[in-house]
Amino acid sequence: MAEIEGIYTIWLRETKRFFRYRSRIVTSVVTPLLWLIIFGTGLGSAVRFGGNIPGGYQAFIYPGIIGQTILFTSIFSGLSVIMDRQYGFLKEILVAPISRPSIVLGKALGISTASVIQASILLILSFIVGVSMDPLTFVLCIIIALIMSVGLGGMGLVIAAFTDSMEGFNLIMSFIVLPMFLLSGALFPITGLPTWLQAAVYINPLTYGVDALRAATLGESALPLEISIIVIAFFAVLMILISALIFSKKEQSLM
Repeated sequence: MAEIEGIYTIWLRETKRFFRYRSRIVTSVVTPLLWLIIFGTGLGSAVRFGGNIPGGYQAFIYPGIIGQTILFTSIFSGLSVIMDRQYGFLKEILVAPISRPSIVLGKALGISTASVIQASILLILSFIVGVSMDPLTFVLCIIIALIMSVGLGGMGLVIAAFTDSMEGFNLIMSFIVLPMFLLSGALFPITGLPTWLQAAVYINPLTYGVDALRAATLGESALPLEISIIVIAFFAVLMILISALIFSKKEQSLM
């Protein structure tokens, strides 16, 4: 019972922190829409898109832009660990009678809540790019977004555990986030790529999240939906376990 209460308390704190900064909600929605409208229209008119998707290239990159939003929000939320460490709140959490996995899971769920809220807004606005969104599809996309955000949030916590400053965290992120996004198939089909590039694409966990979102919203994907969901679920569990282990070892000096 104490573990559940601990997870809930940490989740609630992370969620309140997100809603406290309302500008984050606005920018996290406006920026993806700009990508869809400007980038989708500009590049869509410049290249010949061979897919048979209603809505054309804008509809094709729509799941990828949702994946981008989840990626950026989830991983960059790892900054909260650095802030908690600097202000001493992390030490207070560590002396609480709950396990390290519960601490990590509470933070990951708080991060996931922020990501899912932003993804929900983008899903509601699917009509902008000509994508139909029925209730069943919406719920399926939310489930996929939740699993993705837990895994990516855990990844952000792993990186934050090795970083002592916000500047260092941002520097590391610049070498991880952008390649993950570009190699996820968000902006181009992942079939028919050179062998060396396909290898990089298929070891990227975001690839399976974007492909699952594309299968749910557009009915087209490079991989079966079930396979993609299994992969991102495995990635989420793995990241939680790894971050809990590293978090425990790295923060022992604060005890």
